[in-house]
Amino acid sequence: MNAYDVLVIGAGQAGLAMGYYLRQARLRFLIVDQCERVGDRWRQRYDTLVLFTPRSLSDLPGLPFPGDRDGLPGKNDVADYLERYAAHFSLPIRTKTPVSSVEKYGDGFLVTSGQEQWFARQVVIATGPFQSPWIPEIHRDAAPDVVQLHTDAYKNEHQLRPGPVLVVGDGNSGVQIAVELAASRPVVLSIGRQRSFLPQRLLGKPIFWYFKLSGLLSIPVTTLPGQWLSRQPDPIIGCKRQFQYLKQQGRLRVTGRTIRLSGNTATFSDGSQAEAVNIIWATGFRCTYDWLHVPGVLDANGRPIHRRGVTPTAGLYFLGLP
Repeated sequence: MNAYDVLVIGAGQAGLAMGYYLRQARLRFLIVDQCERVGDRWRQRYDTLVLFTPRSLSDLPGLPFPGDRDGLPGKNDVADYLERYAAHFSLPIRTKTPVSSVEKYGDGFLVTSGQEQWFARQVVIATGPFQSPWIPEIHRDAAPDVVQLHTDAYKNEHQLRPGPVLVVGDGNSGVQIAVELAASRPVVLSIGRQRSFLPQRLLGKPIFWYFKLSGLLSIPVTTLPGQWLSRQPDPIIGCKRQFQYLKQQGRLRVTGRTIRLSGNTATFSDGSQAEAVNIIWATGFRCTYDWLHVPGVLDANGRPIHRRGVTPTAGLYFLGLP
C-alpha cells in the first residue's frame, strides 16, 4: 500500500492549485479524479458557457491563462488550461479513479478506489460544490413526452423538441440559458427570488477587478461582513440588456416559482400557468459524500462541517467550497 503525505481528491482548479503548493513544499502527494481527463467537468457543461472573469483574473498559481488577457474564456478554454497546468507542473494525477471510501486509519487516513488503497497522513477534498444535479420531485408529474434536462446534461437547443421552453431556476446558468434560447423560441423563466444584475464590465474594467481591488473576494466568512455576504444570493453577471429586451418583446416571460407540474402544464406561485414542452432544470447541485466515513465532519444533512476548509478532524480539509 502506497503512503503519501497528502492525498487530494479532485483534479479541478482547486485540486490543481493545491498540487502546485504541495509540489513547492516538496511533499509526497497524489491527486485522484474520477474523470477520464483533467478538465472534463468543464468540457461537459453547456456549449455557450463562458467565464465571468477574463483570463487575467482566472490564473492558477504559477502559470498565466493563455490567450487574450482581457477576453472571457469559454468552457473548453478552461478545460484545456487545466490539462496544460497539470502537465506543466508534472502533477501526480490518477484520472478514472473514483474514490469509494475515506476512513480514519491510525495517525492518518485510508483512501480506497476499487481494489486500490492508499494511506495518507492528510487528505484534501477538492471535489467542489457541483457534484450531484438536483431536480425537484415534481418533475415526475410531467407528461412522458416532456423533454426534461438538468443544466448538467444540457448542451444546446438541438436536444429539445420544437416549441416553448420552461427554464426553472434563478441563478446565472438559468438566466443565461433562458436568454440564449429566447432568441429562437418562446421561453418562460421560473424564478424563486429576485436577483440583482451586475454589469460584466464597468468603466472598461471587469466587475471582478473591482471586487478584487475592494477586497470583497477575500473577506473571511468568520467576519460580520463575510457572514452577511454569505447569506446574499449571487448576482446575475451581465446579460441585463438582452434580458430586458427579450422581456419587452414578449419572447421571455418571467414567472414565480414552479409549484406544480401536471401533464403538459406548469403552475407557478404567482397563479399563472404555462405549457411545458421542454423543461430545463437550473436548480443547482447537492454535495454527495457517501464515501466519506470519518465521524464528525458532516452535519445531519450531509454537508461539510468546516471553518474555512478546516474540519474538526485533524488532517482532513475541504478546498473549493463557497
